[in-house]
This record gives sequence, structure tokens and C-alpha cells, in this order.
Amino acid sequence: PPLASAAAAMSEGKVTKKKKSGVESINSRLALVMKSGKAVLGYKSTMKSLRQGKAKLVLIGSNCPPLRKSEIEYYAMLAKTSVHHYSGNNIALGTACGKMFRCSVLTVTDPGDSDIVRSVVPESA
Repeated sequence: PPLASAAAAMSEGKVTKKKKSGVESINSRLALVMKSGKAVLGYKSTMKSLRQGKAKLVLIGSNCPPLRKSEIEYYAMLAKTSVHHYSGNNIALGTACGKMFRCSVLTVTDPGDSDIVRSVVPESA
């Protein structure tokens, strides 16, 4: 029994490590988008870009209100745009894109040199 619990603890450690590296890879890709591509921050501009069909990927923070989240998902489904539920809250998402303010919704309109659109799609599918 002690060996099994140690193995479980080890596997849990691996899972959290993998998740951590996944978050870091999203953050690094997001930083590259902010540097080389185009992204819009915020709910209103996200809805505008979804309606115009310019959005390539939508990132939603974990503490975005459920009604707003479902509305964004619905618009994204109509626009055939992939949605990624960012594991961090709006403070972490704002920090990840290099801003000093909170951001619960972020839309990538031009990925630039980053492969964020290709890398995020398999996770959400």
C-alpha cells in the first residue's frame, strides 16, 4: 500500500507538471502573438471581431461569467472559430499577454509567427 500511494503521488506530480508546461507553452505562444501578430482584448472587441469573421482563436479566462462565456462560445461556433478555456483567471490572462491590467477575454486575429491556433485546437477538440 505505501508503494501504491507513492506511485499515485508521483503520477499526480507528473500531471501537474504537464499542465504547468502546457500553461507555459500557451503563455509563450501568446507572448509571441502579442509581439508579432495581432490580438484584441476584451469582450466587446471580441464580439466585434467574431461578427466580422476576423477572429482565429478566442481565449477565455477561468473566472469569466458563465452567461458571457456561453455567449462568446455561441458566437464562436457561428463564426467557426476555436475557443480555448484558459486555465488561469483574468489577472493571469492579462499578465500573460504582457498587460498590466485584467483581461477575461482575448481574441487572436493574426497569429503572426506563433503556432498558437494550431497548438490550441487539438486540446479543445
